[in-house]
Amino acid sequence: MIQIQHLEKKFGHLTVLKDVNIHIRRGEVISVIGPSGTGKSTLLRCMNLLELPTGGSIIVDGEELLSTGHVDASKLRRKMGMVFQSFNLFEHLSVLENVCIGPIKLLGMSKVEATRNAMRLLKMVGMAEKARSMPSELSGGQKQRAAIARCLSMNPEIILFDEPTSALDPTMVSEVLSVIRSLASQGMTMVIVTHEMSFARRVSSRVLYMDEGVIYEEGTPQQIFESPQREKTRVFVNSIRDFRYTVHSADYDFFALEAAFRNFCSKYFLSDAAVDNALKLAEILLQHIPFAYGEAKLIYRFAEKTGHLSLEMELPAAMESVFSEMGAEDYAAMRACCTSMTEQLAERDGQTCRLLRFSV
Repeated sequence: MIQIQHLEKKFGHLTVLKDVNIHIRRGEVISVIGPSGTGKSTLLRCMNLLELPTGGSIIVDGEELLSTGHVDASKLRRKMGMVFQSFNLFEHLSVLENVCIGPIKLLGMSKVEATRNAMRLLKMVGMAEKARSMPSELSGGQKQRAAIARCLSMNPEIILFDEPTSALDPTMVSEVLSVIRSLASQGMTMVIVTHEMSFARRVSSRVLYMDEGVIYEEGTPQQIFESPQREKTRVFVNSIRDFRYTVHSADYDFFALEAAFRNFCSKYFLSDAAVDNALKLAEILLQHIPFAYGEAKLIYRFAEKTGHLSLEMELPAAMESVFSEMGAEDYAAMRACCTSMTEQLAERDGQTCRLLRFSV
């Protein structure tokens, strides 16, 4: 239905989208997830030409949109509706008039037919009793449902949702997601930029993870949320928060490390026992590292989703195993601070390192 090939978007010297390639099949529900500022909303705006791409191609139903001298953006948007974060309802029109205006002005529909169709759509999204209300009289969730009905009134073949719940109070999110879920069950083709991970997992046929302007990883919801293949995806879907600290010599300032780590932990309400064990673990290990080989990188990771705290330590590959020179007393103290541990050689930033992993 839609092919996006080598899409690029620049704002001045800033490249927001880099070589984006997506094929969208009819009836698919694609969720686009990723950190803020990675180009997700820009991708949607380029798809329906609210932003003109800098390069690449967009092919809709076999028609290349960007290679011709003139692009009929209004014709495209009749096929490809968009629902925004901020609703964008006309404040001087009632809900019913907001839903009728597009079909009357752009599709040439009679007022009677447009009204009949609008009431059907408002009933579908649970807004029929608010048809005569003004937007100022609606809650955020009601405004967004009215905006969805307005989008549907143009009979689009695909709907783009740009973070449709981001401007809503938590209590209103579920009513909007329920409407989108209903559209998915009816076979509507949709691309949804969202931060609602559980919703993306339930409703999507495919999930795209974007990072730094590229499609970093894509797959089924099960693949992305249960067994992501790439590190940034894993960190994002598990809401993993990192604390990183580099130790350059045996004379490092342990008190500075402790203060910085405790400040990190205070944001996530980790137990005192877990924090103490994590710090003790690092202290024991650092006593046995020959820094003549190079620095040691500590990476504490806290997964908000599971409450799991871990420590990774990156060491130069040439270094012997830390455990080989560790006395029985220190080894026992170290094991008392963690539930599991592994040691292996791994690739990090193009370099081989000795990687220690501990679950605290």
